[in-house]
Amino acid sequence: MNIATRLPASDFLHHCRAEIDQKLANYMDQAGASQRLQDTMRYGLLGGGKRIRPALCLAAAEAVGGQRQIALAPACALEMIHAYSLMHDDLPAMDDDDLRRGRATAHIAFDESSAILAGDALQAEAFRVLATAPRLSAEVKLAMIKALANACGANGMVGGQAIDLESVARTLTLEQLENMHRHKTGALIEASVHLGALAGGVKDAALLDALARYARALGLAFQVQDDLLDIEGDTEVIGKTQGSDIARGKPTYPALLGPQGAREHLARLLAEAHDSLKGLGIQADALHAMADYIVARSH
Repeated sequence: MNIATRLPASDFLHHCRAEIDQKLANYMDQAGASQRLQDTMRYGLLGGGKRIRPALCLAAAEAVGGQRQIALAPACALEMIHAYSLMHDDLPAMDDDDLRRGRATAHIAFDESSAILAGDALQAEAFRVLATAPRLSAEVKLAMIKALANACGANGMVGGQAIDLESVARTLTLEQLENMHRHKTGALIEASVHLGALAGGVKDAALLDALARYARALGLAFQVQDDLLDIEGDTEVIGKTQGSDIARGKPTYPALLGPQGAREHLARLLAEAHDSLKGLGIQADALHAMADYIVARSH
């Protein structure tokens, strides 16, 4: 069922979250010999979250005329990678956070070794899910595995996190800051849209390029809004400690551009995302709505 053109982003996300959460729970029922490992994996994966990345995957599949059911497996794989990254980012050796999604972080609720192993297992499980995804050709699965590996490895998310840790207490230029976030945050958002397009069967280079431009702008917009929420949000609403980035001396958009400058940059990125979708018609309504949601969200 295509719901992209009929629901606002909040309803689209709610519908996607119900589907994704059920599918993720099914995957977790099959996972692991160690009960403690399973419990930690489930805690990190199923304990809330907006499911923005899998929703973008489903929206992209529908935008190119594909079926959301075919995109469910790659959508779940994306969320597993995202959950693993959060569990590892929160560790004492990384960002040392005590709160995630309004709850104790995994290493606090369990212990550090369990959080590390659960993240490792979720990363591996993501690629197993892609490799065994139904109704996708071997060629498409291989393309998805390659894209996701690139997005979450040294040339993507992990590389961006390394730059982030190296940049504490440093002042970055806008170019340096955006390079960091294109890797740390943007790469997985770009992969979400790309995997959705692959699941939808798209091969047209111009269409893939338009979706890539949308995703690049959206990935940066996501981080600008995150940085604004860190200084303007409420801990109980955003689900993590307000002001934590400033306290750790992390480079942020508001620190570099000022809050108003960051908001203006956010508006430019949103306009770029919308403009990239001009040729897709009403099938891209959910992608448009997701972009609006991401820049207006309160958590």
